[in-house]
Amino acid sequence: MTTEPFLVLDHARTQAALADADALGAALTRALVAVARGEASTPPRIAARTPQGLLGAMPGHVPGLGLAAKLITVFPDPDRAGRSTHRGLVAHFDERDGRLLAVLDAEPLTAVRTAVTATLALRTLARPDARRVAVIGTGTQAAAQLALLTGASRPRTAGRPAAGRRDFEVVVAGRTPAHAAATARRFGVAAAASVEEAVRGADAVLCCTGADSPVISRKWLSRGAHVGSVGGSEGPELDAATIRDASLFVEWAGAAAAAPPAGAHELQGVPAERVTLLGSVLAGSHPGRREAAELTVFKSTGHAALDVAAASVAYASASGSTGAAAGEAEASSAPF
Repeated sequence: MTTEPFLVLDHARTQAALADADALGAALTRALVAVARGEASTPPRIAARTPQGLLGAMPGHVPGLGLAAKLITVFPDPDRAGRSTHRGLVAHFDERDGRLLAVLDAEPLTAVRTAVTATLALRTLARPDARRVAVIGTGTQAAAQLALLTGASRPRTAGRPAAGRRDFEVVVAGRTPAHAAATARRFGVAAAASVEEAVRGADAVLCCTGADSPVISRKWLSRGAHVGSVGGSEGPELDAATIRDASLFVEWAGAAAAAPPAGAHELQGVPAERVTLLGSVLAGSHPGRREAAELTVFKSTGHAALDVAAASVAYASASGSTGAAAGEAEASSAPF
């Protein structure tokens, strides 16, 4: 073990270090563009499986942001039927000399960077007039998403321009109406009596569940809707008809090319030419949504480059660093 000092951030300190959604959005944008341009080094994740769950490993390097590796377990939550726990750590290293800089709690880091990435995709791919957003789920990931959409997380950085920012009307739904109602009260949003009720009439739908089978139906979706799916690690969160009819966007090509758990269950067998990297849209090399009536789907599987980006922001915040990675991330634009 190294004798050089490094930061150890527990759950609360990791979450606090990621409270600036603007800085995190800028770093994630940079990471996604690096993936699209082939500049990031991110070997496919691997997983060791037990009869009850799995341990996944995800190393990655993004030039200018850093070098990091995540170890995370995914196991059924004994206290919440149908949900899973995500526990682990992220080790963040100096990309120039390999020094260990920080060890962070992977659970809040994963939840927050996933929510910011999904929101980045929402603001990039949804219709400009999109207002009503349905969040499907009542667990940790849904809470992170709702905190971001409602502004319950830390306010925007003072002096940052508001261009591209939109306010949304948010409704939440879940498998258990009582849980959806409690989550809605927590974040000051509306609760729907059912998932179908929430999805019908929504301009955008964000699925944040631990489901192993589809939670929405194509026939519920409005014309020109945007769908974001960050769940479904054990099975498809979206139905086949939605995938069939949609323009598909992902963090990395392996979301369709690789088998689960690295790839998405929904995208197995989907031709590579149907899948567009979100980073290509953010870089301006792909138009993204082409018309108002288009159905867009962002299917997230998670990616090591995003963990690198989040770890770099958390380290810069917790250490007061003003190094190149933090400074360049601040200089990037992010629609938050």
